[in-house]
Amino acid sequence: MPSAPIAVIDFETTGMMPAQGARATEVAIVLMEGDRVVDRYQSLMRTGVRIPPFITQLTGITNAMVEAAPDAAAVMREAARFVGDAPMVAHNAAFDRKFWQAELQYAGLAAPHPFACTVLLSRRVYPDAPSHNLGRLTDHLGLPRAGRAHRALADAEMAAALLACMQRDLCQRFGLAWPDHALLMQLQRCARPAIGKLLQRHRQAAPAEQPPTALQMG
Repeated sequence: MPSAPIAVIDFETTGMMPAQGARATEVAIVLMEGDRVVDRYQSLMRTGVRIPPFITQLTGITNAMVEAAPDAAAVMREAARFVGDAPMVAHNAAFDRKFWQAELQYAGLAAPHPFACTVLLSRRVYPDAPSHNLGRLTDHLGLPRAGRAHRALADAEMAAALLACMQRDLCQRFGLAWPDHALLMQLQRCARPAIGKLLQRHRQAAPAEQPPTALQMG
């Protein structure tokens, strides 16, 4: 199995859109090599933007917690160093990518990282799942719950487990070598009727490896 790392990220935020003034309150990143978690990063972050009461009810993150947290720019510089040039994955990546780019921009840093999305991927790998919500999909697949939903590290851990599960299932179903980030990017853009042909071409281009037998978390 290749060891090229993938960074699985999750943000908690004050709202939905950076363009409307929403800011991050917490970030967590789980670094994966194959199906193994090799490192983790998590921090609350202070931006000066108030957290609405309904967000506190959802996440458990209070204004007092973020007021005592490190400055957002310092957190994002640490997060950027942690990720390096690893490509990224998130559950509903359109959301997390916007905050990754916006918060790095506030810190004066570029955000060139490509994002794959476990929502889009799960719709292609598990089209018959009753839901593609992270928690419900985790339960449907019998994956472990990592902690309280809507806290960044727990959600990043669950998204990382989901990613590895999908990669393993792709290996087993299609005789693939371990799917790398570039293939995941192709797969999430592929129309469902064309998925078989895409993966057949990929299989012919690279010899298959034995998929791992169990998810190794930790």
